Amino acid sequence: MFKKILIANRGEIACRVIATARKMGIATVAVYSEADKEARHVRLADEAVLLGPAPSRESYLVADKIIAAAKQTGAQAIHPGYGFLSENEAFAQRCEDEGIAFIGPKAHSIAAMGDKIASKKLANEAKVNTIPGYNDPIPSAERAVEIAKDIGYPVMIKASAGGGGKGLRVAFNDKEALEGFTACQNEARNSFGDDRIFIEKFVEQPRHIEIQILGDSHGNVVYLNERECSIQRRHQKVIEEAPSPFISDATRKAMGEQAVALAKAVKYQSAGTVEFVVGKDQDFYFLEMNTRLQVEHPVTECITGLDLVEQMIRVAAGEKLAFSQADVKRDGWAIECRINAEDPFRNFLPSTGRLVRFTTPQESMWQADTAHKYGVRVDTGVFEGGEIPMYYDSMIAKLIVHGKDRNDAIARMREALNGFVIRGISSNIPFQAALLAHPDFVSGNFNTGFIAQHYGGGFRAEDVPHDDADFLVALAAFVRRKSRERATGISGQLPGYGVKVGSDYTVICLASDGQHRYTPVRVEEFTGEAGYASVLVGDKRFKISSPSRLNDIVITGECNGQPFTAQMERGSAKNPLALVVQHNGTKLETMVVSPRMAELHKLMPFKAPPDMSQFVLSPMPGLLVDVAVQPGQKVQAGERVAVIEAMKMENVLFATADGVVAKVLASKGESLVVDQPIVEFEK
Repeated sequence: MFKKILIANRGEIACRVIATARKMGIATVAVYSEADKEARHVRLADEAVLLGPAPSRESYLVADKIIAAAKQTGAQAIHPGYGFLSENEAFAQRCEDEGIAFIGPKAHSIAAMGDKIASKKLANEAKVNTIPGYNDPIPSAERAVEIAKDIGYPVMIKASAGGGGKGLRVAFNDKEALEGFTACQNEARNSFGDDRIFIEKFVEQPRHIEIQILGDSHGNVVYLNERECSIQRRHQKVIEEAPSPFISDATRKAMGEQAVALAKAVKYQSAGTVEFVVGKDQDFYFLEMNTRLQVEHPVTECITGLDLVEQMIRVAAGEKLAFSQADVKRDGWAIECRINAEDPFRNFLPSTGRLVRFTTPQESMWQADTAHKYGVRVDTGVFEGGEIPMYYDSMIAKLIVHGKDRNDAIARMREALNGFVIRGISSNIPFQAALLAHPDFVSGNFNTGFIAQHYGGGFRAEDVPHDDADFLVALAAFVRRKSRERATGISGQLPGYGVKVGSDYTVICLASDGQHRYTPVRVEEFTGEAGYASVLVGDKRFKISSPSRLNDIVITGECNGQPFTAQMERGSAKNPLALVVQHNGTKLETMVVSPRMAELHKLMPFKAPPDMSQFVLSPMPGLLVDVAVQPGQKVQAGERVAVIEAMKMENVLFATADGVVAKVLASKGESLVVDQPIVEFEK
């Protein structure tokens, strides 16, 4: 077994590999860019080596620097994680040539299956059912349009070296095919250094289901059941689960056996994933093979009880698989939510900056050195006080739950999301909460078009309807009553002017447009020491008990006998007197005041926000890579104005109305903050 390994990656996957290596008694070496010098994976590893500047093309993608770091530290093996160089056959071969074990498949397997074009040809030769398409590199956008028309719209335009949603577009007409080809080629060149593009038929209403396989160097290959990955936004997975709520045991077996046959055809070693698109009648087609560890591997670990990273390390060290296909189990149900640094209410634009608060739900489940049980797991590469840089992927954590069945897993995930505290940046937690509560998700009636179908016009706060909004009102009143009770004990209060507690309050639910809602509330039977009160909201009574302290953001307790987890904070950016309640994805900003204060509050004038309609504002932090207009230029609605780059994605800003450019307020190459003016139009 290896004594020391280097992890050629960053973020949560680097931390994940370090955890297993530590359990196995293997020393670890982290590599990092200048942007990651204080990162969690650097702190966790036994040693760390600086690679270079922040851009990945100058650090994490430079094979020479990684090989040099391995030699410098005496690392016997390299684990590539996912992304970066994990599916780079030249890097795998280079490791082998240098006498360093590559913890992944051999270079010939990556060459055969990691390249989407080559893998489809191989699958066809092996008589694996594949989707109709054009599997040779396409030389130009014009040729792409001709091919798309021959295949028949809709088509999927894909980068041969693509992954993680990069270099992929769906086109429904000639215009979209022309633009999609160019966009895919640019993204693929920038992200992977390989701009080859191919086209295939897009199967409408498909499900994306993948089979996890594991092979060793002795010819043994097993499949570890399937993962349902159909909940995707712009081809980026959002929620994954295992097993799938859709396929039958017979389909599972057929897909698994086909995946194993394909892996054996290329003498596959290590962990890998064979992806299929599955039709409504459970007919399935081979899509591609990912010759690496998948982001969503934890859900497979939960239901099988296997540590996939450990298995990869053992296979790379030459060991045989210690189990057969018959030994692979399927226990319970697991769900993973990807927690991303993005603002769902601003069209999911990246959100970078410092993590002012970062508290994960308490972990209570799968660890390789403890008994297998149901509960919660968090994989992350960040920490409170750390910086989220603009140079890398937006995913900052993975929240995984394991339940006895699907309904139990959904309930556990909703509660875990309630206890996940992220402040300083925006996150997609409200969106995840909305997805988990959607009737079609709960019933399992969905496909890869689910998010586009239900949230095609964007995501708004009203898309997360609360089961009982009065509970949030009652909870705010409960916390305010508790605060007033404590305030009565403050010494030095003037006689006759001391804090009065009272039982009658008005909860003002604040609205950004000034249309506030005023709700009378009565708090009865309050017991401070026990943390109990009976709260009357209209004709509804909420019996709330909670041991949480006033300065706790996460509030746990029971309401009418049912357990709950919510978040409560004093003060907001606009109102220091506010109590902000969050539960099940709903965020409510309130003021809990006396009835008289509520009457006076109604008389306060509403101050409308300033009119910024003549400006093009940066919707996110990022790098301004292009300004397409100049002063005096006439611009039509829908015309490109500027391009901002953040977290490996280009975001194009368009004019929302016809106008004439008055001023260009930001320069190409400038780092922008949220709502920074870029262009001003004449009034």
